Amino acid sequence: MARSHFTLAALSTAAVPGADIVSTRPIGTGTQGRYDSAVVTLRDRNELIVRVPTSQDAETEQSRDLVALNALTAGFRGRLPFDVPHVEGQTPVANTRAIVYSYIPGSPAVLAELDAADPVAESIGRAIASIHSLPTSLVTDSGLPVQTAADAARLARITKDRAAATGAVPSDLLARWSTALEDSALWQFQPTVVHGSLSPDSFLLAANSVSGVLGWSQLQVGDPASDLFWLSSAPSEQLATRVFGAYNLGRSTPVDRQLRKRARLYAELEIAKWLLHGTEKHDETIIADAKTMLAGLSVSVESDMLNPLSTDTGQIMAVEEVEEMLRRTPRTDPSSARDSTRVSGISED
Repeated sequence: MARSHFTLAALSTAAVPGADIVSTRPIGTGTQGRYDSAVVTLRDRNELIVRVPTSQDAETEQSRDLVALNALTAGFRGRLPFDVPHVEGQTPVANTRAIVYSYIPGSPAVLAELDAADPVAESIGRAIASIHSLPTSLVTDSGLPVQTAADAARLARITKDRAAATGAVPSDLLARWSTALEDSALWQFQPTVVHGSLSPDSFLLAANSVSGVLGWSQLQVGDPASDLFWLSSAPSEQLATRVFGAYNLGRSTPVDRQLRKRARLYAELEIAKWLLHGTEKHDETIIADAKTMLAGLSVSVESDMLNPLSTDTGQIMAVEEVEEMLRRTPRTDPSSARDSTRVSGISED
């Protein structure tokens, strides 16, 4: 049974001694969520969010998130153009613990609601660039994972080989992935600090910009493309190009011209991972769903020559081209932008 927001408010007073709570409200997805969550309002009008994991997986994720948030000291946070949750306190409850965080105003981004003319697209690109520009000492000094370019290629190859062993992946996709994995030029990149689990709802939006980024449990050094693969599901190519363009402008390092191709490969391998998940769980519904997605992907890449994974075709925009594209693209009037009322300070998955 899900804990009520009144129970969670009581837990927050134990986690944060002296907290003077005047009201509370529920958030999240109730019994279907991975966390029981609530927002509490203090007498000084500040707000906090309290979460209690409802499964072992969620508890493990929350523990990793705590390590990452503690690693993000004030100095590192000062380099970011958005807020990151602060851990305000914790208290044991049953066989787990309740964690209280600072509350960040904003609404989770919805990819289908964004378009290429939306200034939020640029803000998202700059937000990702700022994460990737953090010093790698943030990760190494905290004992968080470090992945080399060779590691990234090896892990992608393992996913491809395991998916191939199921016999459910179309041969043309296996050939496409093998070509990319064997292309050494594709894997010549400089690892950076990466969020590790970015998706549209990781970004909180307010006033036409990113106000906060959530879900830091996979913080590590790795392939920057792993934070951008979700853009392959963007409602338009123009939107993805705008985010990548703002990202490239936000980086102080030379443009990684294979970034978008690796991001595309990771997006395709996500379907392979879904297939493997279904296979491991012996879930025929998931397996059937993955097979349908793979069949659709096979048709899509066969007919779409704009998304090659090899490095000998296609071009990524140079910085000068990006600047010109951004200059020509019309901006929306902020006064007409959609309402960005805050839904949740912490992603509920």
